[in-house]
Amino acid sequence: MQFRVGLGYDSHRFALDRPLVIGGIRIPFDKGLAAHSDGDVLIHAICDALLGAAALKDIGTHFPDNDGQYQNIDSKILLGKVVNLLEEKGWSINNLDCTLVLEEPKMKPHIDPMVATLAPILHVDADRLSIKAKTNEQMGFTGQKEGVAAMAIVSLIQS
Repeated sequence: MQFRVGLGYDSHRFALDRPLVIGGIRIPFDKGLAAHSDGDVLIHAICDALLGAAALKDIGTHFPDNDGQYQNIDSKILLGKVVNLLEEKGWSINNLDCTLVLEEPKMKPHIDPMVATLAPILHVDADRLSIKAKTNEQMGFTGQKEGVAAMAIVSLIQS
């Protein structure tokens, strides 16, 4: 049996006239995230963690931002494709731990719906997916409310 660990990170700046989508759910807020896709920083960080753990490069390699087919795409679709790719290679997810970094909006009411949305796509039980949110104490671009960052670490198993 082989084990691997992967780390993912993503960030996007806030933008007007876009919905805010994080963790596969739409969150009521007056701004969204600027991106080629829907800008879901959490899913993008998870994808990079999964791909990195399996040594399959990164999300930009598989879904380039200059390819029109990914314009405004729902990132849950990208995540499903990554999970399928891993499973084709014989990998399964042991667990994931994720952290969102932003000052607003507050994420606490949205964490459980995110887990409920993402766990089935990841083919894991909800108790193997942790999502947390932190502020950056008003420091840096997240602290100045200019955008959102996300980090994810994943453990994979191959038998």
